[in-house]
Amino acid sequence: MRLIFVLLLAALAHSASATASPLVIAHRGASGERPEHTLAAYERAIDQGADYIEPDLVATKDLVLIARHETDLSDTTDIAARPEFAGRKRTRDIEGRLVTGWFAEDLTLAEIRTLRAKERLPALRPSNARFDGLYAVPTFTEVVTLVRAKEAETGRRIGLYPELKHPTLLLEQSGIDMVDLLATALRKEGLADPDDLVFVQSFEVEPLRRLDRLIGVPLIQLLAAEGGPYDRNGVGYAEMATPAGLAEIARYADGIGPALALVLKPDGSATPLVRAARDAGMKVHAWTVRKENAFFPPALQTQGGPAARGDIAGLIRQLTAAGVDGVFTDDPALVVSLVRAPPR
Repeated sequence: MRLIFVLLLAALAHSASATASPLVIAHRGASGERPEHTLAAYERAIDQGADYIEPDLVATKDLVLIARHETDLSDTTDIAARPEFAGRKRTRDIEGRLVTGWFAEDLTLAEIRTLRAKERLPALRPSNARFDGLYAVPTFTEVVTLVRAKEAETGRRIGLYPELKHPTLLLEQSGIDMVDLLATALRKEGLADPDDLVFVQSFEVEPLRRLDRLIGVPLIQLLAAEGGPYDRNGVGYAEMATPAGLAEIARYADGIGPALALVLKPDGSATPLVRAARDAGMKVHAWTVRKENAFFPPALQTQGGPAARGDIAGLIRQLTAAGVDGVFTDDPALVVSLVRAPPR
């Protein structure tokens, strides 16, 4: 099945990329306007025209998939202010980093239901902090239910783009098999076939290889600007971004999700990565476009400090010129207006 995908993509990639506007993938929902990974953030992104919404997935102690950026709940919920959980705080090794906090895999869904989401970047996004305490932590099933309700309301298809967070670490430390949980959930929801509007992504390799054998939806290998996959000791993302590395990725995945720095040079011109990925028959979905100056290269920053809006239109022009097939963004309304604007 993966071979069929690769051959089709290789045959169509060059002509399609020249005419189609990039997919708009709502990174954790409209997280530039609402606390991330809440149903409110996802619904706002859908209403703004995003093609896909992206839930990062972790698991509870009782094996329920929930949408959180990390297994540590400290920065995105009010758990630190809940005295009933004070004794559950601990320090864990998260892929070589010691992290002290409260972890989803230590709590049941019923316990997590008592928490409320909060803004992760309040200094940059103080307007988002106004919504602190309003929203619960959603399960993956609830995210799927929201998407189907919005499809019925709008009459258009809306994609799901889940990411498995730390799947190898969770299997090693807690015995939680994220690959099996997600494959089972997708099959249960009728979302495991090639024609379903789903991409599954991971920074790791073996979870994607396993998913390739379990489900038919396209898979995306994420690539960071530094480091390498946790489950591939001694292999760096830079090596994986070479033609030989991309050819290997194409054996189990249908595309790559590279950091912006792997797609664009400091002067804004394209690196060879997009063309090399396309030659390997793969799509390229770049991450992450955010509106705040703090996330822009110096050449695209504006006056006003880290929280001021950078030259997002300039960044989208550069990514479009580089030929990416999709962009992850915290600000889908802005990106939708830019990628779908009529040519001048």
